[in-house]
Amino acid sequence: MRANLSEYRASEREQARIHDLFALMPDKGWRALDIGARDGYLSKLLAERYGQVVALDLEKPNINHPRIVSVKGNVCHLEFEDDSFDLVVCAEVLEHLPPVMLPAACREIARVARLAIVIGVPYKQDLRCGRSTCRTCGKNNPAWGHVNAFDEVRLQELFGSLGQPHISLAGQNKDFTNAFSAALLDFAGNPFGTYMQEELCVHCGAKLLQPNGRSLLQRGASRLAFIVNGLQRAFTPPMANWLHARFDKPAAGGVAEKAQPSPSQTVAQ
Repeated sequence: MRANLSEYRASEREQARIHDLFALMPDKGWRALDIGARDGYLSKLLAERYGQVVALDLEKPNINHPRIVSVKGNVCHLEFEDDSFDLVVCAEVLEHLPPVMLPAACREIARVARLAIVIGVPYKQDLRCGRSTCRTCGKNNPAWGHVNAFDEVRLQELFGSLGQPHISLAGQNKDFTNAFSAALLDFAGNPFGTYMQEELCVHCGAKLLQPNGRSLLQRGASRLAFIVNGLQRAFTPPMANWLHARFDKPAAGGVAEKAQPSPSQTVAQ
């Protein structure tokens, strides 16, 4: 999560991402689930389309809105019945989960969705870019705590039972590197890492702090890495920044569609 979330939400890049994400969603519905709600930004936009929005995060979100119910929960163990939501939105979440937890999280998302699922993840992210080095344990961390990389094939594998998704690619970036530059920056202590992030070290849980002094050799290594990366980017075209996908959940064969409860219904808080 960005340290200044309000400023990040207002940025042109973030607004373009959100616009592209919402373009995949149905225009209206009964109930929606926003997984990883954080500040409630997406939940409030969903409330303009849905009768009720459940905003879920690891800590109960603080959102004051008449059509939003905030709950504490874990995407790997969603405490909702099957087919509870017309729409389930999970954006900027799956890239943070430990890889061993990904299949369970995706199964839970598919289980509680009744009609549609919209997923947003970074597209083909080079996890070596923007790495930081933990001053507590000495291990390297991916930028923003992103421990998973995704493309169309990976999402299809995770949600394979739901068929082919509707795909949209948003944004552009040149955030990629090479093994030589990454090794040089690791040696230099990764001075250009994302140390302003709120995510803690993925290895020991300590707060990530900027390197405290570097040797002349380390400074030379980081400078060389910077030059090599610049040369690489000059000859490599940009790629999309975000991968957005909508999976439509097939109806159970021979089973009539559920009656939709009133939008005034709530879930346990």
